[in-house]
Amino acid sequence: MILETLGSVVLGLALAWAALRTLSPRLPSRRAVLGTGALGALFGAGLTHSVLGPGHAAATLVGSVLISAVTLSLLLRPHSRRLNRSAAA
Repeated sequence: MILETLGSVVLGLALAWAALRTLSPRLPSRRAVLGTGALGALFGAGLTHSVLGPGHAAATLVGSVLISAVTLSLLLRPHSRRLNRSAAA
């Protein structure tokens, strides 16, 4: 259980770091993104472990990465586009 927890936190931080590298203009502060990635993975590991039970370490890590990706996606802001308004409006 300890190795699953540490592995999921490391994977969550790696996923958050990759999101910061690719989507940094659309994300909030670096600290918030890294914290969300790690805590999302930790929550995902706990949830997956409680559903599957012991003995499914690989599935627990996959579940933790998926939950971390979902929580990180909630931080994304939309693209900043100018609205085109018609002259009649």
